[in-house]
Amino acid sequence: MNYFKMAYRNLGRHRRRSALSALALGLGTALLMFVAAFFEGEMRGSMETTLRLNTGHLQISNAEYDPDKLSVAWEYLIENPLQSAAQIEALEQVKSATPRLIASGIVSVRDESAGVQIMGIDPASAANDPYRTMVSGEFITADDRTGILIGLPLAESLNLKVGDSLNLLVNTAEGDVDEQQFTIRGIFTTGTSAYDKGIVFLPLAKAQAFSGAENRASYIFVMLNDREQADAVAAAIQGQNLRIRTWTEMNQLLVLVNDFSNAYLTFINLIVLGVTATVIVNTLLMSVFERTREIGILSAIGMKGRQIIALFLVEATLLGAAGITFGGLLGWSVSAYFAKVGVFFGDLGISGEMLMEDRIYPILTLESAINLIVTAFIITILASLYPARMASRMEPVEALHGSN
Repeated sequence: MNYFKMAYRNLGRHRRRSALSALALGLGTALLMFVAAFFEGEMRGSMETTLRLNTGHLQISNAEYDPDKLSVAWEYLIENPLQSAAQIEALEQVKSATPRLIASGIVSVRDESAGVQIMGIDPASAANDPYRTMVSGEFITADDRTGILIGLPLAESLNLKVGDSLNLLVNTAEGDVDEQQFTIRGIFTTGTSAYDKGIVFLPLAKAQAFSGAENRASYIFVMLNDREQADAVAAAIQGQNLRIRTWTEMNQLLVLVNDFSNAYLTFINLIVLGVTATVIVNTLLMSVFERTREIGILSAIGMKGRQIIALFLVEATLLGAAGITFGGLLGWSVSAYFAKVGVFFGDLGISGEMLMEDRIYPILTLESAINLIVTAFIITILASLYPARMASRMEPVEALHGSN
């Protein structure tokens, strides 16, 4: 207790300097806490968005199907997809399974056109819920033969609204190009502009007839109750000439980016905490130089070097506790606020294997907050060892003489 009393008194001699040092440490801690929450929210959001919109937890396709070519030739497609999807959906671990037919096409309106991906879907499937957020209009129905669903960015770029007509060209199963006119039933948004601007939806039956695929689909899109069961479910699905891909296989780039972001975040933490620790070191060094005579007197009356070190470590502890407590509360508050309202970035131009929503919602986990607080406190204590050892090595006579 005596150490704490002396340390508190010593820090109180220069309250402004002590407060600024604690503030610097607090702001650094708050910044890193928000950055950690932002990275966590970004990577979780990107993974969930990619799984919901693009890959699912499993995809079952013909062994010869190449997802990059978007071919609807019969030899690359799955026959009787609705029946196969129903059998897969009957598995206990499966949340939903639905066939999808993917083809490349072009949307043209007046003298404007845009390349799109045409997706034929079963409108009744729960797997299509991410597309049901309608800006205007209504979702397509299974028996609709002239309706189409388009994304908000595409509608804005072509100046389209619900009820307007557009021409859609598709590459057919025979290798030809077919063109038909469709009426916009609804304009949807998933909150991911990079995805919404390049895809249109048709009922599965219409997409099969339009592309010449008949009773076939590109793949069966599967969502699980627990994505960690993907390997077990893949092993349980039987069938000849099938290719079963799990979400980890389809999202290798995203997993790699996630691992890289963790390493990058650690690097940022060390830099910021190193800078804030330097502020603590400078504060204690100035205290050592200002208290040279006092240190000499303490040494002369019998205080040992380890006791002087302990005194300065207690001062660093008080500074660190005050700064980190303030920074932790500030970082949690900022993270909690933006977790509700999000951080808007708009279309980042990232698509394909890695989808990101226009608005990122930070997620501050208890583990990352505790790790950051403990790391900041340890670095603060380690940084204070240098001025503490400097003070402990002062000779009493030299300290008293040097103070005059």
